Amino acid sequence: MEFFEVIRKRHSVRNYQPRPIEATQLQAILEAANRAPSAGNLQAYQIYAVTSPAARLALAQAALDQEFLAQAPLDLVFCAYPSRSALRYGRRGANLYALQDATIACAFAMLAATALGLGSVWVGAFDEERVRRALGAPKDLLPVAILAIGHAAETPLPTPRRQLRDLVHYI
Repeated sequence: MEFFEVIRKRHSVRNYQPRPIEATQLQAILEAANRAPSAGNLQAYQIYAVTSPAARLALAQAALDQEFLAQAPLDLVFCAYPSRSALRYGRRGANLYALQDATIACAFAMLAATALGLGSVWVGAFDEERVRRALGAPKDLLPVAILAIGHAAETPLPTPRRQLRDLVHYI
């Protein structure tokens, strides 16, 4: 898909077919996330690829019972790794750059999924500690986003967006 077509086709999908993601698709998505820019190229984040039905159910429950997380065959959980960024950038690295690194990687993964013809939805509403427990992740990682990915069982309509004149300020 051409880049701007990918941007136009990306929608939040919350209903998935019971088909697994191909290993080559997962690899391509993870490689795209790995190519995301990061502060000082530290890549201060970790990605958990969750395919286990029990773990996906635990994530859905940790995310305010958003059941589509259990339905999707793959949930990628992006966790900021503050101490990795803090080594070079101190408090700003820990509090901001690691968070930015994780979110940019998630955005790249989401666009890669769209380019592969898959549906996805970004989830940020969850209990961090319950997500950590579902993943078996250490306390020094901060869950930032869950990206559900699968073969869409729906085609959501485009959502309204703010007008550029309300969003952009030229100086």
